[in-house]
Amino acid sequence: MDNENKNNQEDGQEKSQEKGKRSDYYAKQPRFGGKGPSKIRQQFNRGMTAFLVVAASILFYFALLRLTNLSEGFTKIFDVLKPVIYGCVFAYLMNPIVKQVDNYLRPVLEKKIKKHDGARKLSRACGIFLSIIILFVLIITLCNLLIPELYSSIRNLVFTLPGQLNELVDKLNNVKLEDSTTGALIKTAVEEGTDMLQTWLRTDLLTRANDIMSNLTVGVISIISEIINALIGIIISIYILFSKETFSRQSKKTVYALMKPEHGNMLLHLATKSNEIFGGFIIGKIIDSLIIGVLCFMGLSILNMPYTVLVSVIIGVTNVIPFFGPYIGAIPSAVLILLSDPVKGIYFILFVLLLQQFDGNILGPKILGDSTGLSAFWVIVAILLGGGLFGFVGMIMGVPTFAVIYYIVQMILNNKLERKKLPADSKYYDMLSYVDNQGKYIHSEEYKTEKKESEGK
Repeated sequence: MDNENKNNQEDGQEKSQEKGKRSDYYAKQPRFGGKGPSKIRQQFNRGMTAFLVVAASILFYFALLRLTNLSEGFTKIFDVLKPVIYGCVFAYLMNPIVKQVDNYLRPVLEKKIKKHDGARKLSRACGIFLSIIILFVLIITLCNLLIPELYSSIRNLVFTLPGQLNELVDKLNNVKLEDSTTGALIKTAVEEGTDMLQTWLRTDLLTRANDIMSNLTVGVISIISEIINALIGIIISIYILFSKETFSRQSKKTVYALMKPEHGNMLLHLATKSNEIFGGFIIGKIIDSLIIGVLCFMGLSILNMPYTVLVSVIIGVTNVIPFFGPYIGAIPSAVLILLSDPVKGIYFILFVLLLQQFDGNILGPKILGDSTGLSAFWVIVAILLGGGLFGFVGMIMGVPTFAVIYYIVQMILNNKLERKKLPADSKYYDMLSYVDNQGKYIHSEEYKTEKKESEGK
């Protein structure tokens, strides 16, 4: 009996140990894979690959047939996620201020607060609060400067434009233009144009008042909706800035989980380079445009120009667009001032030309440097392409986007040249340099030496 009890106890202990091991084994997370796929699994994977290729081709075909519906669906998704997009944009613009506050304030708080996490959160909260204050101050200042001036300018324009046109016609009548056929044509064209404009202001404009008011109502509703989306976006940007390190770690984790290490490192490198190009260009352009707007206001005030605030804001805002921006803002501003005073309009054109020369040759290079790495030709191509596809936003974002694409293409070409043991810099490929049939690079100086030696023989 004692032996049986002893055996039963031992069996019970072994079962309990085995059960404990089993529970410990299942408590641990199992590893995926290990022995490699079986032959059946390999055949199944090949069949699945072929099926996915065919299915993807069919889906692509039907997607082309339903391209309009897909675009409408993407537009609806974009409208729904617009507050999130605004939040990402605000967070990106406010991030430099938050980083600067963190760099200066966090070391000071860590000396006084024992918990480093508490110091980090307090420093981050101060940076976000300061960036939001700066953002609201800029928006309120622009609205206070722009809206009253815009209202008074439009009001004065409506009341004074017919009289200014009549004065222009009287001045042309006093000048003897009938002596030539061209002068008579100019006079007739101006008179007919003036009559048509006055007729439109008195008749057509009044008859279309209902349409204008309905469009104005829709416009006001759209503006209110955009303001609400922007306010929600500011709230979202606060959460993004508080958790930006977490999002960064999660993104890096996802990249390494889904991609090979070399491909993941390349993707992260391109993301870092894109952030450098976009951040340097956008922040630099905003600072440059603010300075140009202030300088324009000071210059127009000294010259006693009309519509000083309105024109300065137009010049500053359109200066964000590279290359074409100064001209886009200068043309309507010059027309406004020319209608008020032709002499001052000429002075304004000369002043804007001098201001843009200062910006293009001195101020812009100092602030932006070589943030994009593009020549003037590629900048023009990027602006035309971006503006043609995406309008005003495309004209601004087209340059840094094209700069990223240019960097990727340049990196691929340089990598291929380095594999062939050829120089990567474009300066080595002048008119006299070449690569022989054996793949050896011959410099222009070497070519000259070879030519002299061959001529000597």
